[in-house]
Amino acid sequence: MKAPSNLVILACLAANSGVAASSEAIQRAILDDRVVVVVPVATNRVTTISFPSSIAALDGAGVSADPKIPGVFQLAHTKGSSFLSLRATTRGAASNLNVRWNRRTYVFGLVESNVPVLALNLEERVTAAQVQPAPAVSPTRLLALLDKAKAYPLLRQQHPESVAQVEPRTFAAAPSVTDFNDYEIQIQEIFRFNPEDTLVFHVRMRNKSERELRYRPDSFAVRVGDRLYHQSISDASGVLPPKGEKAVYFALTGTPDGARAELSLKNDFSVLVTRTSPEPQENSQPNEASAPQP
Repeated sequence: MKAPSNLVILACLAANSGVAASSEAIQRAILDDRVVVVVPVATNRVTTISFPSSIAALDGAGVSADPKIPGVFQLAHTKGSSFLSLRATTRGAASNLNVRWNRRTYVFGLVESNVPVLALNLEERVTAAQVQPAPAVSPTRLLALLDKAKAYPLLRQQHPESVAQVEPRTFAAAPSVTDFNDYEIQIQEIFRFNPEDTLVFHVRMRNKSERELRYRPDSFAVRVGDRLYHQSISDASGVLPPKGEKAVYFALTGTPDGARAELSLKNDFSVLVTRTSPEPQENSQPNEASAPQP
């Protein structure tokens, strides 16, 4: 049997299991016992499939867990663990592997490929009942959070109890910059206020051009992976003078669909804003250089 091309395999993954259709070797999928997830496996590399918790049972045709017993795929799995590893032993190999997890059976179509998925991380589908709504945070409370973030160094020194539940992250040693050619936005600090599910960003905007730059002060947003989070409040003037710099504070609360975001400070963040003048240069694209996670 001829192995499907990597493009077809990944398209199937994207359509059936929520995996992004890309050539990346590390993929994620939402568990769905109604579809067959096709997984490309190489002869010279190992593919690991990870479940949210321990696997109950495994069964596969031509899949051997004993090196002494031949099979078109070699399986490695420790009883009670939440992951398994696979390697194809012959060219053109194809089979299926059934995995029993959480009282359901999940089917994986295994195909030998020169472009394998090296890690497939499976996630449990979140139901509407499991999603916690974002807290209702009033504009007055959001302003208070901005003020607390601005005064954080002083409060930590003189009134540490007032910021005991605030989780900070600073970028002094390794700046996180989103570069838009004629201006840039550099993250200075981020503060997490957990009860309000709110992140407060302290950023510095720098105009690298000889012209005044204007932007919408209510348009700040942050990209985390493939998701975009829009501001809940900001303290910004909307104007950057030529060759000038200004500090800006803005906050994000919850997700765009009204649930708790629970965003970790360890994420890589890219800050975006809508400019109004002058018109951006043609072919101007953000050049993102995010700081590594601590």
